Amino acid sequence: MKPSEINFKKLWKIVISTPNRIHSSVHGPKHWARVERNGLYLCKANSADEEVVRLFALFHDSMRINDHRDPEHGLRGAEYAKSLLNKEYELSEERFELLYYACQYHNKSKTPTENKTIGTCWDADRLDLRRVCIKPSEQLLYSQEAKRIVREKKWAELTKGNNIKNKESLVKFWNNFFH
Repeated sequence: MKPSEINFKKLWKIVISTPNRIHSSVHGPKHWARVERNGLYLCKANSADEEVVRLFALFHDSMRINDHRDPEHGLRGAEYAKSLLNKEYELSEERFELLYYACQYHNKSKTPTENKTIGTCWDADRLDLRRVCIKPSEQLLYSQEAKRIVREKKWAELTKGNNIKNKESLVKFWNNFFH
């Protein structure tokens, strides 16, 4: 697998500095990082598109206007991702359609998808529902691995190893990110 040509560190800085988003501990950058970590873990089990999963983690909640009811935040996140396409990162049309769909419907779909990349995006987000004291429903998960983690309460497996690209640990990533 070739290394990503997307400069994720630069892209994160752009998105974090966007003035139109809420500054939230529930739906903000720490959540996005956990979704990325979860997604990269799940990609190992199902060979989903890692770049799309990482972009989803960054954009899916990036345009929330509040931490409560905000039903169109996924669409706004998808549109924001579209506004930066071919300016700050590149994806083929087919891959971008996966990203757009995953962002737009991540908070609306009540059934798992058949697409492994979209399913991985949604699973990665749902596996972080524990931050708000919600246990993810196995019926809403795509992958067998995500279902196993929930069923067997193997949450620690998501934090094992190094799931941030370029061999940066999550702590090092965040420490370096803001300094």
